[in-house]
Amino acid sequence: MDQIIGRVAAGKVTDENDGYYFVQIEGATFQLDKNEIKKPLQLGSNFRGFTYENESHKMQITRNVPKIQIDHYGFAEVVGFKHDLGIFVNIGLPNKDVAVSLDDLPTIRSLWPSVGDHLMIALKIDKKGRIWGQIADEEIFNAIAKPANNKMMNKNVQATVYRDKLAGTKVITDDYHLGFVHPNERDVEPRLGQHVAGRVIGVHPDGSLNLSLKPRAYEAISGDAAMIFAVLKHSESGQLPYTDKSDPKAIKKFFGISKGQFKRAVGALLKQRLVTEDEQFLKLTEKGIAKVVE
Repeated sequence: MDQIIGRVAAGKVTDENDGYYFVQIEGATFQLDKNEIKKPLQLGSNFRGFTYENESHKMQITRNVPKIQIDHYGFAEVVGFKHDLGIFVNIGLPNKDVAVSLDDLPTIRSLWPSVGDHLMIALKIDKKGRIWGQIADEEIFNAIAKPANNKMMNKNVQATVYRDKLAGTKVITDDYHLGFVHPNERDVEPRLGQHVAGRVIGVHPDGSLNLSLKPRAYEAISGDAAMIFAVLKHSESGQLPYTDKSDPKAIKKFFGISKGQFKRAVGALLKQRLVTEDEQFLKLTEKGIAKVVE
């Protein structure tokens, strides 16, 4: 049985009921959901599919073979977790999420993947015939990586965290370049499997990248500018009746800051093209509307 589970195997249809065909492979019987089959199968027909134990602990076979298999790696979305077991990922099976053991996850619980994060895994079968997700190791990422070139310098990239270490964070970009984030180049340590936005601050001779997860100086919003931007974002109309022509007392009463502070903050937002200003209103631009408040 252990040589069949979690693999593509072929067998014969030996029985059926209203909902399932039953396929026998090397003496073991697997149920096949009839909803998967467009043309009825005959008893004695050959059928080939992916075998697994479903969440009801029944042996099942499906024609919808997942891309992630034993020794076949791919990204799987995290769909749940159980503190005393690990996390669960979706590999495309109709009624089975695959567990990744807590033994393979970071010891710091806050660095565990969250729902919606993605891990690169293959499948493995334990001694009891249970399917587990096996996280890709360094060798796998080195094998699938593409070398970057110097033209990448200062480019924005999107990447997925595949290793958390005290010395820094290892990521693979959406274009399959390997990257490293030094602790000084991040405000918080990202989770394993988290999708992050960064920029290239170095290109190594081997084609790997040094990345920063911190915004460029001109992209950062802080202090009074962040406060004003947040107020704008939470206003129904995306605008406020305050400008550099407004009365200082009105500004002080509404924002709690001086007119000078207000003008400097608005200047920072204007420079980043997050707002526009006319005679009467401070307004969000399309870029400002799209930007998420940190």
